Amino acid sequence: MSRHEARIPVGTGALDAPVFAEPWQAEAFAMVVALHERGVFSWGEWAERLSAEVKQHEAASDGSDYYERWLAALERLLAEKGLAGHDEVDAVTAAWERAAHATPHGKPILLENDPESARLSNIR
Repeated sequence: MSRHEARIPVGTGALDAPVFAEPWQAEAFAMVVALHERGVFSWGEWAERLSAEVKQHEAASDGSDYYERWLAALERLLAEKGLAGHDEVDAVTAAWERAAHATPHGKPILLENDPESARLSNIR
C-alpha cells in the first residue's frame, strides 16, 4: 500500500476513503513538509499563506478544492520567497505535461522526455 492509499483512522473504526484522492495531492503535501523541514519557511508562515488561500472568494465553500488551495499557497509562498515565480512554475508544469504525453505507457515519466527540452538542449 502506498502512502496516499493509507486509510484515516476515525474513532474506533476507519474511514473508508484514501487520505489523498489523487497522487499529486500527496506529493504537494510532501513538498510543503520537506520545504518546511529544510527551513525554507516556518510553519506559521505556511499556515498564514494556506489560510489566506482557503479564504479566497474563488475557493469552494465545501472545501472540495482544498489541495488546489494547498498548491496555490505553496506556489505563492515560493514566489514571495523569491524561489520560483509564477512563470517558472508554469514552465516546469508544462514541461512535465509534455514529458508525460511523450512517455510510453508503463514507463516512468522523466523531465528529460519533454520533447521541447531535448530540442532546446541541442541548440545550446
